[in-house]
This record gives sequence, C-alpha cells and structure tokens, in this order.
Amino acid sequence: MRIARALVRHELRLFASLLLWVTGRTDGTRDGRPFGYARGQGAMMWGLAFVCVVETVGMGVLLRGWPVVHAVVLVLDVYTVLQVIGMHAAWVTRPHILDSTDLRVRHGGQVDLRIPLADIAAVRRELRATHVRAEGELNLPVGAQTDITLELATPVPHFTFLGRERRLRLVRLHADDSAELVRALTQARTAPAPHPGRPG
Repeated sequence: MRIARALVRHELRLFASLLLWVTGRTDGTRDGRPFGYARGQGAMMWGLAFVCVVETVGMGVLLRGWPVVHAVVLVLDVYTVLQVIGMHAAWVTRPHILDSTDLRVRHGGQVDLRIPLADIAAVRRELRATHVRAEGELNLPVGAQTDITLELATPVPHFTFLGRERRLRLVRLHADDSAELVRALTQARTAPAPHPGRPG
C-alpha cells in the first residue's frame, strides 16, 4: 500500500509539472533564487521521447488488424510518452532554490530536500562521474555527473521515494551554473545575521 501511494504521488507530481511547464511557471521559485539543473539531460530526454513516439507509430501499424489490442497498447504508449516528458518538465519546473536560511535541493519529482545554511560545514565544486552508494550520502547526478559537494555539520533528515528516513552528512548535486551556485551559497552562509531592531 505504501509503494502504491508513493507511485501515485510521483505520478501526480509529474503531471503537475507538465501543467507548470506548459503554462511557463515554476514551483516554489517565489521563495528564493532558482538554480536550474536540467540542461545537461534535456537532449537525452527529448531523444527518448522521440523513440517512444516512433515506437507508438510502429506498434499502431503492426496492430492495425487487432483494434482492441491496438487501443490498449496505444493508451500505454501515450502514457509512457507523457511520463518521459513529465520527468523532463519536473526537472525544469522544480529547480534548486536558495534563500536566506535554506538551500532547497531538488531532483525532479523524486527529491525535495531543505538544507539549513547553518548546517552546511563546507561547499565546493567537485566534478564526479562515478557515485558509489554510501550510508549518509545522497548523490543526485544529471547526465551521470555531479559538480557540487555539500558537507553537513549536522545530519539532515531525508525521506526516500518509499518513505524511509535517512540521515545525511554529505550531498552531491548538479547545477547548470555550478560556479554561481557555489558563490551565492558561500555568500549566503557568510552573510551577517540581521541586527535585532533594524530592518533587513
């Protein structure tokens, strides 16, 4: 039952992302500064969508003598195409967001992790193309690469796709402009706190 609920939530996020993408909007970007990460995988996703469309047309030709089977396969094929486009839409419309207190790290409709700036011990640019799963680490590659590493002073809770809690001490992610995100994140972490009684 838990797996079914997780799958339904994920599908709803994908279709909500499609709606946001079609209407030219993004999710949560009014709360802070957005940093995209979808550029490195856009071409691959569009290529995959094209292959799915070609497969849909081909199956339509092969199954034209079996109208019931053709209808079922057509529905499944169209749904698959929408899923692929929805995944890309989720990456585009759900960017990382940096505000004065948190970095909101996202990865399409699967990951939405808030990391308090006060809990970040170090941030650096680090290009990695190989990621080995390890306890306390979260890797969010795009195009099989991450280029930013966050070391956390305090473990940050993260819930997996199926709802299992993990305590993270290191997060690796990708950003289209990794240098600017590292610069902005470093500046936000070292900015003085507003003085009580003064605006700001």
